[in-house]
Amino acid sequence: MEDNTNDIKGLIFDYGGTLDSGGCHWGKYIWHAYQRCGVPVDYALFRDAYVHGERTLGRNPIVKPSFTFRDTLSAKLKIELAYIDEKKEGFDAAHWHRPVLDDLYSRVREETARSREVLEQLKGQYPMVLVSNFYGNITTVLKEMSLDGFFSDIVESAVVGVRKPDPEIFAIGVKRLGMEARNVMVIGDSYDKDIVPAHKAGCSTVWLKGEAWNDDDDAAEETVAGHIITDIRELPAVLG
Repeated sequence: MEDNTNDIKGLIFDYGGTLDSGGCHWGKYIWHAYQRCGVPVDYALFRDAYVHGERTLGRNPIVKPSFTFRDTLSAKLKIELAYIDEKKEGFDAAHWHRPVLDDLYSRVREETARSREVLEQLKGQYPMVLVSNFYGNITTVLKEMSLDGFFSDIVESAVVGVRKPDPEIFAIGVKRLGMEARNVMVIGDSYDKDIVPAHKAGCSTVWLKGEAWNDDDDAAEETVAGHIITDIRELPAVLG
């Protein structure tokens, strides 16, 4: 299913997984860092630790508006590694925190630099809004990554009180653009949290399809995605 791009006048971008990890689910992105650093933990325990960390951050005001992405990532890793430390005898959480943090942060800087190049190409052609499930510090993170000059508005779940996959969060983004949904294209990495709800909101969609959290995620042959790309740098060609 391919959307007609001729009517597109504005863009909505997801942040996490789209602009910062090249389409790779953040759980897998962190897991690969564990592997590169040689963290002695099996995948099953890591997955439990990752889910525990996400739930902990979601339920508690640990991340402050002033937190940079490095601060946020550090807090996330501390929770994960502490969980593993409790479950695995002889594990040293403190030993692995800094190597994994440094590895991930350097790669995120590289990914966001690539995203910034694409946003630079599109900035003069389309007004852009960011729609993200985030912790209340997305403005700080955008400044840190030199992405703060591209978006005319930001719709952050922690601020507006609506989270993906609720289509309403994309409807808010459309309203912030001052356009009709049919004239807006949404770019995101999560089929379930970005593409499906954006489609339900009436928007065109581009699915940045990378490595999913589960091997069978997004495996359906039929998709509502208007376009599928595997690298954010393919987006300008999609838009024509």
